Amino acid sequence: MRRRGTWFQNKDFWRTVHPILFRQRRWEMATEDVNNIISLLKFKRGAKILDLCCGVGRHSLEFARRGYLVTGVDLTAMYLREARRKAKHEGLAIDFFQQDMRRFRRTNTFDAVINLNTSFGYFKTQRDDVRVAEHMYAALKKGGFFVIDLMGKEVLARIFRPRDWYELEGTIVMEERTPSNDWSTLENRWIILKGNRRKEFTFKIRFYSAAELCALLKQAGFRKSAVYGDLAGAPYDSKATRLIVVARK
Repeated sequence: MRRRGTWFQNKDFWRTVHPILFRQRRWEMATEDVNNIISLLKFKRGAKILDLCCGVGRHSLEFARRGYLVTGVDLTAMYLREARRKAKHEGLAIDFFQQDMRRFRRTNTFDAVINLNTSFGYFKTQRDDVRVAEHMYAALKKGGFFVIDLMGKEVLARIFRPRDWYELEGTIVMEERTPSNDWSTLENRWIILKGNRRKEFTFKIRFYSAAELCALLKQAGFRKSAVYGDLAGAPYDSKATRLIVVARK
């Protein structure tokens, strides 16, 4: 993929994967996700929430429908336009900002920050991940929560498949995955076929074990972290499907 900038700045990538990432089932799952997050954090209606890497606003919209005060941040302009249209259509007051997560800063503003669906670890250096965590620490009120949802290294190693393919509404997606740097990163190659069109993208994501992510959050200032195997609060054990870390300021 010969593009200027890094993979997550590639507009064509996000345009192409939109129907894969945001199919109807994913929108429906947002309702359950929000139910679980509210139950997990036990915060009340009216709390201020930052949806970091909000995409098209699936979770932002659902929180706003329930009376929470929501701010959404994402780098992809086309996704934010869709989120704003949907919020306007429903009469929901949500502040959406286009900004790199490394540069978004607020101070003592939010009761919770959520970062869902493996939207962490995109950068070349781990120091950038720490910077994001430091900014989120600063953005939270005392006692506030930072919720990170990603594919934990332990889960990835258990279910790992080097190649896979699937079809969604006439689009064929072929994925190739290669662990690198002692399983600290995963190199991905996606080939997407629709009709006579073929697109290929490569990208790399840094993955964390539960202990590694908790250590990073501690380095950023968080005083304690709880670890779960899904957003419903299941144990992070051999049956875990995700790595959920809830860090508290």
